[in-house]
Amino acid sequence: MSAQDSKIQYRAVTPETFTSLAVFSGCHGKFAYCSCMRWRMLSTEYQESTKASRAKKLGQMVSAGLPVGVLAYIRNEPVGWCSIAPRESYQALERYKALPRIDDAKVWSVVCFFVDRRFRRRQLTLGLLKAALKYARSQGASVVEGYPVEPGSRLYTYMGSQATFRKAGFQDVTPKGQLRKVVRRAFQ
Repeated sequence: MSAQDSKIQYRAVTPETFTSLAVFSGCHGKFAYCSCMRWRMLSTEYQESTKASRAKKLGQMVSAGLPVGVLAYIRNEPVGWCSIAPRESYQALERYKALPRIDDAKVWSVVCFFVDRRFRRRQLTLGLLKAALKYARSQGASVVEGYPVEPGSRLYTYMGSQATFRKAGFQDVTPKGQLRKVVRRAFQ
């Protein structure tokens, strides 16, 4: 089965679709390890947490109706994830000195992609990013920010590539002298 040959659907994770995220997590140990909480929790809280407590906290966020991300489905099977939410909901990101806020704009942030290995290198990440943009816009976002890494990078490799963000219309807004890249897409 190829992602290019199949009809791919994208859905926001909500209380109604949370079961799909639980299924996705159950099939993907690396995703289940952090449950995409690394940027949402303060470092000390994350270090003291367990795999189970991180999954529970993500579930509580979804139950409360907070935005957490979107899933990609092929034949109703969840096969990809993109974490997107208002930047202020990512507590560790807000404190991360290598990626400080560049201005006071109310931005949404894309901090993680995870695609089932059977569907990698098939543009599913780009599809997830486009779906995340659509979702954020439907929730009132006017600016979406990403923090891409170079291919082969050893740190934060799940944050997406510059090429993917560029294909989705993001522009590099990295402040002069900052090592970590920041890209943005604004809506009119």
